[in-house]
Amino acid sequence: MSIKNKWLNERGLRRSHCAQAVMLALGALSFSALAQETTTQRVEVTGSSIKRIEGETPLPVQIIKREDIDKLGVTTASELLQTITANVGGLTDGASITDTSSGQRGFNSANLRGLGASNTLVLLNGRRLANFATPGDNNGVDLNNIPFGAIQRVEVLKDGASAVYGTDAIAGVINFITRRDYQGADISVRYADTQHGGADKQSLTVAGGYGDLSKDRFNIFGTFDYQKLGSLNAQQRDFIAKNDIPRTLPLLLSSNTLPARVSLSSGQFNQLLAAQPNAGWDPSNRNVNFAKPTCNPPTNVYVANGPAGPNTCSYNYMQDTEIYPDSTKQNFVSRAVFQINPDHQFFTEGLVSNTKTDYVLSPATSGRIRTSEGIRFPASLQASTGITTPVDFRFRLSDAGNRANEVTSDATRLVAGFTGTFAEWDYDTAFNHSVNKVKDKDTGPGWVSFSGMINGIKNGLYNPFELSTTTAGRDFMRSIVIEGGERSSKSESNTFDGKFSRSLSKLAGGDLTFATGFEFRRESQDFGVSAAINANDITGDRSSSGKQIIATSNTRDVRGLFAEINAPFNNEWEGQLAVRQDKYYGVEGVVGNTTITTQDLTTTNPKVALSYRPSKQTLFRSSASSGFRAPSISDLFRPVVTGVTASFLRDPVSGLTDQFPVDHYANPDLKPEKSKQYNIGMVLEPNSNWNGSLDYWNIKMTDVISDIAEDVVFETPSYYNNLNIVHRFFNDPTEDVEYVELKKANRGTLKTSGLDLVVNWRSDPTSAGRFGVRLNGTYVLEYKNQSEASAPLISRLGNFSNDKAVQRWRSVTSLDWDYEAYSLTLTNIYLSGYTDQNVPGLSIDPNHDVKAYSLWDLTGFYKISKTMKISGGVINLFDTDPPFTNQSKYFQTSWDPTYGDPRGRSYYVSLQYKFM
Repeated sequence: MSIKNKWLNERGLRRSHCAQAVMLALGALSFSALAQETTTQRVEVTGSSIKRIEGETPLPVQIIKREDIDKLGVTTASELLQTITANVGGLTDGASITDTSSGQRGFNSANLRGLGASNTLVLLNGRRLANFATPGDNNGVDLNNIPFGAIQRVEVLKDGASAVYGTDAIAGVINFITRRDYQGADISVRYADTQHGGADKQSLTVAGGYGDLSKDRFNIFGTFDYQKLGSLNAQQRDFIAKNDIPRTLPLLLSSNTLPARVSLSSGQFNQLLAAQPNAGWDPSNRNVNFAKPTCNPPTNVYVANGPAGPNTCSYNYMQDTEIYPDSTKQNFVSRAVFQINPDHQFFTEGLVSNTKTDYVLSPATSGRIRTSEGIRFPASLQASTGITTPVDFRFRLSDAGNRANEVTSDATRLVAGFTGTFAEWDYDTAFNHSVNKVKDKDTGPGWVSFSGMINGIKNGLYNPFELSTTTAGRDFMRSIVIEGGERSSKSESNTFDGKFSRSLSKLAGGDLTFATGFEFRRESQDFGVSAAINANDITGDRSSSGKQIIATSNTRDVRGLFAEINAPFNNEWEGQLAVRQDKYYGVEGVVGNTTITTQDLTTTNPKVALSYRPSKQTLFRSSASSGFRAPSISDLFRPVVTGVTASFLRDPVSGLTDQFPVDHYANPDLKPEKSKQYNIGMVLEPNSNWNGSLDYWNIKMTDVISDIAEDVVFETPSYYNNLNIVHRFFNDPTEDVEYVELKKANRGTLKTSGLDLVVNWRSDPTSAGRFGVRLNGTYVLEYKNQSEASAPLISRLGNFSNDKAVQRWRSVTSLDWDYEAYSLTLTNIYLSGYTDQNVPGLSIDPNHDVKAYSLWDLTGFYKISKTMKISGGVINLFDTDPPFTNQSKYFQTSWDPTYGDPRGRSYYVSLQYKFM
């Protein structure tokens, strides 16, 4: 078997008896059901708009077929992408559970090459979807909107910045392709549960199709997918208790406790020492907590080296939070194709998706309540301490209960178009209307009025300074609950595109083919908040700077034109040349009280690829291109996003360790990100049993858009001493942090390079069945970036930095066995270790390395009959816990949700039935 036939069989690009019409707006692979009389099939291959005879292309494409997805045992698109080794630090449900600092809680994203969700283009059947609506740090498609049950295969173009797809695909393209031209019906149900409780799953998929396109001249197909995922509380996992956070990471505990932590003036502290000379107060620190040393466990503990000093208690929020959310995901996707005549088809695609996720967080904190509020100790405490003047304090609203948020993400998408052949030109044109709406609603009793709380303390209705033995505190907090806190956002994309291709002449290796196309796209983003949010009176959901969150509405038009030539010079050499021009029209927005319009941006980006096939067993390939990503609407004009720093940080000025209040700002003066990249690789097939590939990739980005990393701010004197970045109380450079102001900016260069390795082996049939081995691995050679354009390039490879760790080696290895109606697969997912976050002074071990992480899954199925199949498996076969880590980026102290899975060993069983 030739290498091109072998690779197509392995990648699911087999020849069919129907000709394939172009279905991808920007060149992603797609099959149509158009029947033609020709016997030689031409298909459109990912990375190109030109249909070609089946064969390996000059571009590296990873294709995951449905049967491979089933063997992995995953149930969501984000879980699937965690098994793609080129995906680094993508957000899953666990990682996004407390993503309050960037304002995108509920967002599940892809992140190829670790370049960010904004640089990874996600397509559904080759066309774009509207981005996740909430304006935040990431601009990308919410993977919750992908109809997982309808996925037929996934194609990952690892060669980014395609002149065909759109030059914003700097990191690459992920194309989810659904079933099509399906006749009949099938239903599948699945149940999964964890050994240690929590995080259970139930799913249902129903699919049906009617009409034979060749006979009836139409086909209508639809799939409904439903998933229910249960929550997981931190107390349900022993590994968190074993990590012993009070001992190993005492400074990553919170100093906000109940009773309150009081910051006494020197005079007040001297009064306390005089009134309680034998109470054991350490004179080196003026922060005190009157519950010391019992501290109201288990959430409040006494740790002598805690974040606020030896006279205080500390709060272990990992004893009182969820680490995996409860969610419900529903998707319906449909497709209808009508054969107008032998040369033309009309098609439509529809998508309706709803995801509801319930997040439960630890109780809110009061924030710093200063002496200017005039709050004094209750009479009993004044008598025992001698302190009668107003005090400075902060506390945790444990009496109010846990905070909860309900995040709903609704997506709709309608595509309608024509495809066919006209005057020797293959054409595909369509209108794509796509919308995503997100609502983030404060729910539960944990959200209370800040002003009501302050007034209640002043009037003696609530005492935060001493432990209470009655329900009076909880009753008071219930009386000041604020309802109606909600943020709502809408992202809409309307696109009209067309693509045309034909053969121009004959070359020694085949047809010289040409393609050209256009895209006109209008993007819009709306954001609004409820009156309760605008009043800035919700404790735990308010701006420390007092900046009002205003409603915004912005629109941008984008025009794209491209052309491509594919030239098979002879049987050995093939070339591909493409060029794309995009124009991003200016965005109008409001800054302060001034309306401004950003500049129009025009870019022309080429792409060239070349392959050389010296024999049927060997293929060499290479490509080079440039990329261009205009600042998103969110980057330019998103409203201020308020929250706290994602990580616990140590302020070198005050010595305080905390999650400091932070305001994130957009920047209308941003420049576009640009990139240059190239790939060089080879494909080998020594014999009919073996094949593999090795590809080297190299990407350089300039003018990277980002905030200053939070940890960098407090490691750099010029930042933490800058009162325009780190705002301090009373505008005093020696005072505590009031809030941190982070603004989007172009922060210099990012360089990354590495190797992608693929090895496949399939045995000949034996009396014991057929055996197979599949390996996909990514070895990163370089990952460097700058914190500022003037700063040096610093290697981040193998180090946790900002929001993720880029591991040097990631691999997925599967061992397959097939025998008659039985099949078993043993899969290993491996991620190499890395140097921990290791913020100076925050951990017991300042040079900690995170261990390598290796998970084994065992899955299998049995075909009961032609119509029924039962499958099941054990995920995380050896019940491996996430490795210990110092990082606290995602509020998940002692483990990293972008690296480890807290669910532990789980079991699932699934039954599928096809109606004949």
